[in-house]
Amino acid sequence: MPSYRLPSVHDHPPLRRRASGLALALGVNFGLLLILLTLGIIPMPERKPSNATIVDLLPESHSNAAQPSRAASKPDQPVPKPPPVVLPVKPTIAPPTPAEHKQPWIEMTGDQLAAADIRNLPKPEPGESDSEEVGRGPHGEVLYAAEWAREPSDSELSGYLPKNAPDGWGLIACKTIPGNRVEDCVELGQSPAGSHLASAVRQAAWQFRVRPPRKGGKALVGEWVRIRIDYERIGG
Repeated sequence: MPSYRLPSVHDHPPLRRRASGLALALGVNFGLLLILLTLGIIPMPERKPSNATIVDLLPESHSNAAQPSRAASKPDQPVPKPPPVVLPVKPTIAPPTPAEHKQPWIEMTGDQLAAADIRNLPKPEPGESDSEEVGRGPHGEVLYAAEWAREPSDSELSGYLPKNAPDGWGLIACKTIPGNRVEDCVELGQSPAGSHLASAVRQAAWQFRVRPPRKGGKALVGEWVRIRIDYERIGG
């Protein structure tokens, strides 16, 4: 029959004996490592080349002090002389010549003098004198007496007369336009009062043929003229 026994204190080696054994083992290993290193068996790790750029920052005073020494080390170079300035013997730009004296008149032949004489100019024909000024227009313009290029017919006027229109007259002012026509007519007056004869003249004015006023022999298209129409019943 098997039997069992519990370990006693005497079965384990003392702690001091174990510590001395461990120290001895470590010392032997360290000594072997030193021997291997001295013999060159274990190569040292190679240092990899570095691509880093090394910049040496020098103080400003040091860089400035180094410049004179560099300049002093260079050999003296001769300073080039500027080319001589040669003045021209004669001026290259000639002074302007004085302008020729021009006569204050224009030379003309005898025929040209005769043609320019105002006494020989043609005289205006009868009816071509300046138009008569008879007042002011609705906006302060000069108002000229109208001159018919063609007098209006009875049929052109009667269509705008009011019923039972009395005898009398209507007065208007119109602006002349090309084609001997008028536009923008305004009523100026009528007789008898309240007869609406001025309104009848104004409405019929689109048919009128009136020459533009003249001044200095020139037609003044766009100027204002005064137009008067007299109404009279015939045959009672």
